[in-house]
Amino acid sequence: MLEAILYRLKTGCQWRQLPMKQFFRCKYNWQSVYFHYQKWCKDGSWDEMWQNILNKYKHLLDLSSIQLDGTHTPTKRGGEAVAYQGRKKAKTSNMLILTDSQGIPLTCSDPIDGNHNDAYNLVPTAKKMIAVLENSGVHTDGLFLNADSGFDTEEFRHYCSETEIIGNIDQNKRNGINSEYLFDDLLYKCRFVVERTNAWLDAFKAILVRFETNATHWKALNLLAFTVILLRKL
Repeated sequence: MLEAILYRLKTGCQWRQLPMKQFFRCKYNWQSVYFHYQKWCKDGSWDEMWQNILNKYKHLLDLSSIQLDGTHTPTKRGGEAVAYQGRKKAKTSNMLILTDSQGIPLTCSDPIDGNHNDAYNLVPTAKKMIAVLENSGVHTDGLFLNADSGFDTEEFRHYCSETEIIGNIDQNKRNGINSEYLFDDLLYKCRFVVERTNAWLDAFKAILVRFETNATHWKALNLLAFTVILLRKL
């Protein structure tokens, strides 16, 4: 069952186009595969799986710094957490991701409407993402966090300070330059490993363009891709 779901994740084929004979010796319907996938989305199995894998392999992660970035995925069928984004000139669904210093994904946010920027509802979103790490046994106090100028808000900087996360955030010139903020250029260069992470994710055709109308189904596909990347790289 899992192999069939991973096949769909990698190739991006429609559920109804799954080569069922490749995965099942007995007669089986593609609708049964989709039924189990959505069932595991609904009961939180994919989230639990990801947290368990993080907990098992956390000793292999490079947490000398963590990288925060946003993804913007075009959507074709509409659905939950979808809206028109002028910069992309298309309907998109956004998501924030955290990676370690090797580009290994750590966690992602719930999907966000595409008409919002990366700083939209940032602190509540960050709290949920950090909670996933804490529940997986990855302690965040004392971590260096790299983020680009799109995440430069007073509220987010205050949140990082409260949670003992050291935010190395590029200052947004629109907000003015504050000399009180410490910024390490050499550490910030590590942030660009997240661009490599995005390239790894693009290899999974089912998440290159979003066709899922259900936001939970969409997030689960991303968590599956995170799982494959982590197990391959580590």
